[in-house]
Amino acid sequence: MAVCDNCGNDYDMAFEVRAQGAVHTFDCFQCAIEAMAPICEHCSTKVIGHGVQSGEHWYCCAHCAREEGNKGIVDRVMATTTG
Repeated sequence: MAVCDNCGNDYDMAFEVRAQGAVHTFDCFQCAIEAMAPICEHCSTKVIGHGVQSGEHWYCCAHCAREEGNKGIVDRVMATTTG
């Protein structure tokens, strides 16, 4: 059995996450997210998707990045057709 790095539960189905040269052990995805997910610097939500990075700053979406003064960041680019 392995002990969860986040909650301390000793669990027979724990799993390892390897990130940036370190190995972490968790008993569930919730604990992995709580321990490892960056926090949006605008709204403080956990960034569990791709998120948006501007320099060393993380945001959950382009809206939050723009609210913090990061201009030109968009969630998606609309396709244009020529013709």
